[in-house]
Amino acid sequence: MPYPPPPHVPSGPRRRSLLASVAGGALLVGCSDGTGTTEEGTAGSPSVVERARARAAQDSRGIVERYDAVLAAHPALAERVGPLRAEAVRHVEAFGERVAKSSPVASQASPSPSVTVPATEKDALAQLAAAERALADRRAKALLDVPGELARLLASVAAAGAAHAYLLMEGIR
Repeated sequence: MPYPPPPHVPSGPRRRSLLASVAGGALLVGCSDGTGTTEEGTAGSPSVVERARARAAQDSRGIVERYDAVLAAHPALAERVGPLRAEAVRHVEAFGERVAKSSPVASQASPSPSVTVPATEKDALAQLAAAERALADRRAKALLDVPGELARLLASVAAAGAAHAYLLMEGIR
């Protein structure tokens, strides 16, 4: 009786090894090189780091304003959107800025005039999720241009923003 033919083995790297190498590469991007240099080194001059930190804080404040506008237009979403807004406020603070500690309900009286909110809750959540997703994508790209700790912080906040987008879209489906 002849042996069965060997199973077809695809050429090239396997899915697991690709995922492992991508994950490892992403972790290495935020790691220091062990030379003892700080964020004030050549690649991470204070001006670059501070500008990136200020831009990230401003982006987080913009998301907080979007949450406030959605809550002002659709108060019924407070239970669902309120915790995500609180996280966005913590992101602003993580980048060294402050946001008025007003509750989402108190901020409903004066939403940002620059943010327009769709008339339906479903559309408002979709717009908010799209904004979170776009910001997470921008932060993921930006972390490649900043050193050490700020890169890790941007990566963490970008991941949180992607999770916020997922959670906002989950209720729509």
